Amino acid sequence: MDDKYLPAIYTGFALGIAFLGWRIDNAYYLQLLIFIGLNTLLALSLNMLMGYAGQISLGHAAFYGIGAYVTAILTTTYQVPPLLALPAAVGAAMVIAWIVGMPTLRLSGYYLGMGTLGFGMIVHIVLREWSSVTGGASGFVGIPPLELGPVEFTSNKSYFFLVWAVVLAVIILCRRIIDSRVGRALCAIHDGEKAAAAVGVNTRRLKLQVFVLSAGIAALAGFLYAHLVFFISPGSFGFMASIKIVTMVVIGGMASIWGALFGASLLTLLPEWLHAFSEFEMVVYGLILMVVMIFMPRGLTRGLMDIYERYRKTHDRQ
Repeated sequence: MDDKYLPAIYTGFALGIAFLGWRIDNAYYLQLLIFIGLNTLLALSLNMLMGYAGQISLGHAAFYGIGAYVTAILTTTYQVPPLLALPAAVGAAMVIAWIVGMPTLRLSGYYLGMGTLGFGMIVHIVLREWSSVTGGASGFVGIPPLELGPVEFTSNKSYFFLVWAVVLAVIILCRRIIDSRVGRALCAIHDGEKAAAAVGVNTRRLKLQVFVLSAGIAALAGFLYAHLVFFISPGSFGFMASIKIVTMVVIGGMASIWGALFGASLLTLLPEWLHAFSEFEMVVYGLILMVVMIFMPRGLTRGLMDIYERYRKTHDRQ
């Protein structure tokens, strides 16, 4: 995408979001759009790691949970204002990602996937069993509404604008990183780590940096989630949550910023459309993922663009 069009795209995106927030008054639809925004943050975070750097993570929901639980504990147990809990929640996830990433990112392929899966399972067990701090399997209740200075986000409409302002900021951040030298180095690692190292790319440092960044974005989503629902439990941050995040990235299209948004939107709305098949939710996800990988291996976003290009070339020949 030509960089000269990006300001217009960002402006159009912001105006579209503002229009939706202004026109929609139904609390259910607003909350659904808020969850699309939160899932977009999660998909963006994993897309930076998996789509651009080529590093598999099957435990990404752990950072989502760390962000949610850190802010819940600080604001509820210790009465810390949410504005101060925000950097603590994001910082804790990034520090843990750095500690875990140092040994884990030495692995590759399936071994890396198993390593991150193990980390996610450990975090889930800690959240479930450390009941004196986390509330255990019963969950953590009494999380206060979000207040940032004098502004209170107590309505769905105000939270909608907050979440989507954060989404736009993260999209711009990710786009700037991708278009920089760091982004080109990440793409080189994705295409061939040994080849990237041979031309002077510090692959170990860059993989760790993008891992820490992705953890911070996921923790930010967890912070927003905790202050939206006022109740969190370990089940929201388990293995299946990680698989859903991976599915969002793959279906939307890896190495595509807007693909993350598309995949998150589809996977958030899908359960609302398939109430009759709620018992077979994961079977439906698996079938969709299988069909997309067979017929559109680059994801729905790039697959639809390829179909359009083929149609345009055929039309031009005629």
